[in-house]
Amino acid sequence: MRLAIDVMGGDQGPLAVIAGSARAVVENPSLELILFGPRQQILAELSRLPQPLAAAASRLVACDAPDSILSSSTAAWALRKGRSSSMAHMLRSVAKGEAVAGVSAGNTAALVALARRELGMIKGISRPAISTAIPARAGRRCYLLDLGANVDSPASRLVDFARMGAAMAQCVDGTPMPRVALLNVGSEATKGSASVREADRLLREYANDDAFTYEGYAEGGDLFKGQFDVVVCDGFVGNAVLKASEGLTSMLVERVQMAFESRLSGRLASLLAKPVLKRLKRELDPVRYNGASLLGLRGIVVKSHGSTHADGFYYAIQRALKEVEHNLPARIAGRWQASSFESDGAR
Repeated sequence: MRLAIDVMGGDQGPLAVIAGSARAVVENPSLELILFGPRQQILAELSRLPQPLAAAASRLVACDAPDSILSSSTAAWALRKGRSSSMAHMLRSVAKGEAVAGVSAGNTAALVALARRELGMIKGISRPAISTAIPARAGRRCYLLDLGANVDSPASRLVDFARMGAAMAQCVDGTPMPRVALLNVGSEATKGSASVREADRLLREYANDDAFTYEGYAEGGDLFKGQFDVVVCDGFVGNAVLKASEGLTSMLVERVQMAFESRLSGRLASLLAKPVLKRLKRELDPVRYNGASLLGLRGIVVKSHGSTHADGFYYAIQRALKEVEHNLPARIAGRWQASSFESDGAR
């Protein structure tokens, strides 16, 4: 199995991406990764990998892509000037079938624009949506989308997001009938923007026994209760919610640990509670949830956090492998085609 990696996208530099890639290869003997970036720089970083990561270097293939897209670059600039960038090379590798998926920690706007051009969209879907899973009560998780690909979305696009999110929950998690909600500022029918209210009307008409159950509006606090499998919003709201949730989670874990260590008696309690704290940090650590899917494309592309370190990039690769395992784009396309036939028959 071969994946394509954009080495130059992350804020932490190529080493974090390459180290995370090496860990993924070490744990998966059937995996090979194509690393796109300045070849000599990639080879230099590979030579610095510690054991046992260095043992996987033979399955990390350096491919020369001399240019990179800066975090300050616009999507329009990337489309005009970014054809020789590591990101564009990575996406073309997926489009040509040389790799089954691509992973980048680079500029989100550029990645969305270039992915649309290089891979194309599933028929019937106008724009991709960025989605990831967030932890919820009782060991459940909830898919939140969009997370930044579409800052302002009309009602029809929010309906598309609901359908894609439901397909993700059904295909990847095996949820037979995903419960879908619209993120809003209240549960009353009169609350929210015009596009959200119109999306609510459309979803009540669309939702059926074969696709998902529409649960109406969800408020911010409902995301973590485990009541919903998919929560839909525009990219501006989704990105703000995700970043705030990650920051709050990190702060809470640190505060709990500090509370145990603040007094002498607390230090003994800290030793006793260490296994529980370790488990809590492992389950809630945002690093474990790194890797957001670009849904709606004809190929698999995963967006890693730009600020991620090696461990986070490793989890983004695991996300891509999960989608390859479930052949996610083909299954979403199949659901879209089936729903189109049903709509035509109804007319």
